Amino acid sequence: MPQFRKKPVVIEAVQWDGNMTTVEPLLVGSTCENVSQNLGSPALYIPTLEGEMRADVGDWIIKGVKGELYPCKPDIFAATYDAIPAPSEGASKP
Repeated sequence: MPQFRKKPVVIEAVQWDGNMTTVEPLLVGSTCENVSQNLGSPALYIPTLEGEMRADVGDWIIKGVKGELYPCKPDIFAATYDAIPAPSEGASKP
C-alpha cells in the first residue's frame, strides 16, 4: 500500500480556555466568520467545510494554511505538532 508523509507546515493555534478573547487573534485573516459560543455553554462552535464543529475547553483551535479554523483534541494536537521556539531578539529572519 502506498504511504505518504504530511508536509511540514507552520500553523497558528491557541488552546481554548473557554474565553472568546483567546480565539480572537486567530479570527484576523481567517476565512471563518461565525465562530460562536452559546451563553452558559462551555463549547465553541466553528463552521468548517465539513460542517459545524464543536470545540470544548482545552481543545486547540487551529488556523489552517488557507485561513480556515478548526478544532483539534489535545492528544491529537500533541501527536501532530511541535512548538516552534520564539525567535530570539536580534536574530535575522530567513
